[in-house]
Parts: sequence; structure tokens; C-alpha cells
Amino acid sequence: MRVSLLQIASRDDESPQARLRRVSRAVLAEPDLRESDLLVLPELWTMGYFAFDAYENGAEALDGTTVSAAREWATEFRLHVHLGSFVERDERGLLHNTSVVLGPDARIRAVYRKVHLFGYGSRESQLLTSGADVTVSEIGGVPTGITTCYDLRFPELFRSMVDTGAEQFAVCAAWPAARLAHWRLFTEVRAVEQQAYLIAANAVGTQHGVELGGHSRVVDPTGEVLAEAGRDEGFTHVDLDPGLPRRVRAEFPALADRRWTGRPAEEVLA
Repeated sequence: MRVSLLQIASRDDESPQARLRRVSRAVLAEPDLRESDLLVLPELWTMGYFAFDAYENGAEALDGTTVSAAREWATEFRLHVHLGSFVERDERGLLHNTSVVLGPDARIRAVYRKVHLFGYGSRESQLLTSGADVTVSEIGGVPTGITTCYDLRFPELFRSMVDTGAEQFAVCAAWPAARLAHWRLFTEVRAVEQQAYLIAANAVGTQHGVELGGHSRVVDPTGEVLAEAGRDEGFTHVDLDPGLPRRVRAEFPALADRRWTGRPAEEVLA
């Protein structure tokens, strides 16, 4: 299974429409995507995560321009596309930080509304409505949990995805450079503790005075970093062994040894 990550800079002097066109041209011109099974993009890359004043007017429906562009990529390369995320306006008028996964047939396979909205130095939690669902979608035959950025700090969400069958995770992010050490830590520990691949695409560049960290990366179930980008825009491609999570779980069955599952201890240990 080949996975491709695309780092994107969302410059303040570039409109979301111009950025969508630029990124679409770059995707369609990338020959290595013909060998890929999954493409993952960063969080809120069309608008820019820190463009809080644009959230209201720039929100899209699930059949909006971002999804439409990703449908073309999926069809052209016959691969799954995790289009990162965009600000979605739902049928009730509420705004969400929403990720969509498209299949090679360009049909929507999964929709994930970010559960943990960021509040520290951010207006995301004020402007958007949190999601409430655990989302696992089969990609290339591998059950894949879908999460976004700040979710990495909440291991219970990842364990819930494992309980739903996840053997790998796809994470889109706009993680700042100031906390790059945390990015590296959490991407590795989430992979190790859940014995799963973790595929994480981060944004780069500077948005509204905030430098993004880049270093998109793929970590295997043992904690080995299989690929890591730098701080420039561009693609990173890596081959995965889809059977590895099951082998690791069988050889070192830490997940099977769990004793605390949220139920009273006396029930678990009885």
C-alpha cells in the first residue's frame, strides 16, 4: 500500500480560490500518485486554519468546491483522497471542521467532524461546532481511523477507533512550529500505544503570523518513523505493509491485555 502526503502553505496574500486551483494543478501533475492508494492533505488548507474571520463566509457544503476538486483527483488517479479538512456548513447552518474521504470512484466514503476544537490562542472552539462521532473507513482494505490535529492529544479517541476496528490512522493538521516536539511525540506515541500506522499531513508556511510546523510523517505500529517531510511544500510518498499492525498485535498483544475499558474495575477484573 502506497501513501502520499501533501504539505501545503496557505499564504495570507493568496485567496482560497487561487490556492485551490494551484493545489489542484500540483496534484494532477504529480506522476507518483498513479502508484498511490491514498493521498492525505492538511487541515483547513483552502482557507487557512488561522483565517478565523473567513470561516463564516468561506464555509462550504459537503458538495462544495473542495470536495469537487478532490473528486477529480480520485477519479484521475484511482486512489482514495483524504482531502484534509474544510469549514463545512451543515443542513442546520452550523459550522464544522470537516474531513471527507473519497474512494477511487470519487464517492464519499467517510465524513469526520473534528471532535476536539482548539481554544488556546485560537477561535476555532468559539466559531465551530464539535463533532461527536468516531469515524473509521476502509482504505485499501485497511480500516482507517480519521482524526484532525488537536485530536492527537486525546488518546481515548484513538482507542475508541481501535475498538471500532482501526489498524491505521489518517490525521490532517495545522500544527504550529512552536510545538513541533509535541507533534513528533504524539504521532509516535499514538502509533505505539494503539499498535497502528499513523499517517499525518501537516501544513507549512506562515498564516496570520503563526508559523506552521510541517514535518508530515508516517509512523509504523512499532514507533519507527518511515517517512518525514521538512518545512517546504510538496509530496512525500511511502510504502506500507498493510498486514503489519495485525502481526505486531499478535506478537506483542498489549491491546488484548487491557484491564480498564471505562467500566468499573470490579467488572473488568471479575
